Amino acid sequence: MTALSITKRGALGLLLSAAAFPLAAQDRPVLATDNYPLAYFAGRLGGGGIDVLFAVPDGTDPSFWRPGIPDIAAIQRADLIALNGAGFSTWPTKASLPRSRTVETSAGFQDRLIKTDTVTHSHGEGGEHSHTATANYTWLDFSLAMAQARVLAGAMIRQLPDRAPQIETELEALLTDLAALDARATDIGQGAASVPMIGSHPRYQYFGAAYGLALGSVAWDAQEEPTEAQWAALEALLSETDAKVFIWEAEPSAVSKERMSALGLTNVVFQPLAMTPAGGDFLNMMNAALDDLKEAIR
Repeated sequence: MTALSITKRGALGLLLSAAAFPLAAQDRPVLATDNYPLAYFAGRLGGGGIDVLFAVPDGTDPSFWRPGIPDIAAIQRADLIALNGAGFSTWPTKASLPRSRTVETSAGFQDRLIKTDTVTHSHGEGGEHSHTATANYTWLDFSLAMAQARVLAGAMIRQLPDRAPQIETELEALLTDLAALDARATDIGQGAASVPMIGSHPRYQYFGAAYGLALGSVAWDAQEEPTEAQWAALEALLSETDAKVFIWEAEPSAVSKERMSALGLTNVVFQPLAMTPAGGDFLNMMNAALDDLKEAIR
């Protein structure tokens, strides 16, 4: 586990390594999460007064991470455990988590979850796997991200009632920022309704559905160069969709970008941010992605 930091309007919320900082020795409340967006929200809501434990190692997809026994023990000791839900991570179903201190932040909008087709592919050394049943990158619909932030804030207030005024103040500021993202994405969606797009991975369902995008997808591993078979499949998809924009979940190689441009596609990097970004935070990374997408559809 890696010690990370979240910057929150000049205050610093720390994502701590349980190995480096035993939780029993902490005076500050500890909140554990299973993805980066919730870690960012928790850091904002805590106003620098809590420790946020996001135990997934850098560069590891949280959806497929399998915590070790020390990781689970550290998470179990947290004052609050915030999960994304919607099938985002599987380990919570196999770990004995304290129900009174665990909150599933998407539980309140089950009727808005998106059912998906089955897609089978591999992620590097993680082996072959399938995406089935429910799309789970819920925060890419920023209105759902707002709902998750509200649920998280409510759970924090129940566990830390003495911090309620501060959490409520920070929630208002966070919701303002998320609402601004939602408004920007809505505006972009209105301008992009006639611009077909393809995503490099089936992770943008909530973004596409929320903002009215004609958004298809392939299933490419962001850490690997596309194979010739994948390029051929993309060309076949282009003949069907006449797509103009290709959305990458991570920065592609120069060769891939050039090849994509040769196919008449504009490259846009839009990190879905399930894992901690190498630079920046949730808010500025999302704003940067929206900037790039807006430029691409002009």
